[in-house]
Amino acid sequence: MADTTLRNVVKRVALLNLGYFCVEFVVALSIGSVSLFADSIDFLEDTSLNLLILMALGWSVRNRARLGMALAAILLVPGLATIWTAWQKFMAPVAPEPLPLSLAGLGALAVNLSCAMMLVRFREHSGSLTRAAFLSARNDTLANIAIIAAGLVTAFLWTSAWPDLIVGIAIAALNADAAREVWTAARGEQSAVA
Repeated sequence: MADTTLRNVVKRVALLNLGYFCVEFVVALSIGSVSLFADSIDFLEDTSLNLLILMALGWSVRNRARLGMALAAILLVPGLATIWTAWQKFMAPVAPEPLPLSLAGLGALAVNLSCAMMLVRFREHSGSLTRAAFLSARNDTLANIAIIAAGLVTAFLWTSAWPDLIVGIAIAALNADAAREVWTAARGEQSAVA
């Protein structure tokens, strides 16, 4: 019963992430936002992550641990894309439009908070796999709060590209920390099996 429930939750989380990736990516490109670009790529990464988890739920602990280590590497991809986008924005620092930035961040917050709430009870269920999904949703929730704040700061305090750039780089750092935590959990699982 728990496995069926977990599969259904992971499917819903994957679909929500894929749907909001499309929304946020279009908004990020239209307003030139580094933080929204980073977050939209992260939604695509979360979709992939959850689809891989869905496939691997029936696998042995050893194979799930191996996939967990691969997922740790996948968690780094959005950070690398963000660093590249931030570098380009640094070379031509134009502030993104604050209202679409904040509204897209608010929509992303609703999606990620929903995903984190669905996954919280399963975060220890299948070791590094479900931990990766939960950490990703939790970190994305924090990132979305920062995106909303960047939009508000840009609108009311400081019309600059810097709030957006700072948040984009912070999102990359959160992903790197989640990757480290998933890698550590997967290595622990692999050691326990050996």
